[in-house]
Parts: sequence; C-alpha cells; structure tokens
Amino acid sequence: MDLPERLLMGKVTSRLGLTLLTFQPYTHKQLQEIVTARLGGSEAFKGEAVQLVARKVAAVSGDARRALDICRRATEIADTARDKCVTMLHVQQALGEMIASAKVQAIKNCSRLEQIFLQAVAADVTRTGVEESTFMGVYTQVETIAAFMGVSLPPPGRALRLCAKLGAERNDLFQKILLNVSADDIHYALRVGEIAAAN
Repeated sequence: MDLPERLLMGKVTSRLGLTLLTFQPYTHKQLQEIVTARLGGSEAFKGEAVQLVARKVAAVSGDARRALDICRRATEIADTARDKCVTMLHVQQALGEMIASAKVQAIKNCSRLEQIFLQAVAADVTRTGVEESTFMGVYTQVETIAAFMGVSLPPPGRALRLCAKLGAERNDLFQKILLNVSADDIHYALRVGEIAAAN
C-alpha cells in the first residue's frame, strides 16, 4: 500500500524503514477458485465459462478484479438475453467488448514508442507499488523494455515529448506521471492479437 508515500513527507517516510511487498499475479487456477468462491455454490455459471475467464485474465494480467468484472458483464449479457446460465458465449462477448473499449483501442492505435512508454509507466507502478511515478523512473523502464524488444532507445528529450503527447501537462525530468488508464487496459491493448487468436 502506498499510504506513507502519499501522506507523509519524504524524510518521515524514509525513517519508517518500510518494506514494500509486491504481490504476484494470480494463476488461472487461483482465479478460477476466486470466481467460484464468489459464486458461492450458485449454478448461474457454467464451469467452462469460469475456466475461460480465469485463463484469459491469467494470460494477460492475473488481476482478480478484472476476472470479476468480466464475470459481471457476462452475467449482464446473459440477463439481457434472458438466459438462466452464463455460458462461454456470454464470456466471449464480454471479452470482446473489453477489447473493443475506447481506451484499449486508443492504446492499440498509439505509436510503438508510445506503447512502450505506457508499458514502462505500468511497469514502474508495479515495481514501486506507488501509482505516481517519476519521469526518470519511467525512463529506466523504457530502457529495459526497448532493449528487450530490440527497439532503439529514444533519447530523454524524445521520451519527454512522448509523455507530453500522452497527456502530461509539464515537460521536465522531475515531473510526476500518473496513469489515467488501468494497467490491465494497457496489457489487453498490447496483447489483443494473442487474445483474439486464442478465441
């Protein structure tokens, strides 16, 4: 949790000697257990529909909240169709809507460097556990991702312009950067081809 970083001054936070705990993403089996537990023995979901949700979410982010959101939307789709049970078709429709959302499409249509920058912000948030990142922290992540992908590293000035284009108001090395989309939306946008291929 980032409560100390948000509310306490830097000197006070450093004196507390806090240990940051990073939680690993859930596996598909763990997600399946979480969704099944939330259903509480209800027969409203087919077993294979729960398994599909768990596998899709585990392949992208492993976020239990996203799995529950997909289940919620699939339930709404089944209710609208007056179906008594949520099937794989309802889940696939919910996944399709998620992939087609405006945010996901906007990220998907960004330039490759803009996508790398967004991935870097999400990676820095995951690394630090704090939602707000510094430009230099993000740029370090950009270096790592660019090297991994075999893409030439943009110089800091160009990376600053990418940041400004993506929505930051200021344009300096010490600015704070905050994602206005969920990290899951970034993952879904950048892995949409793999998700579609697996359907």
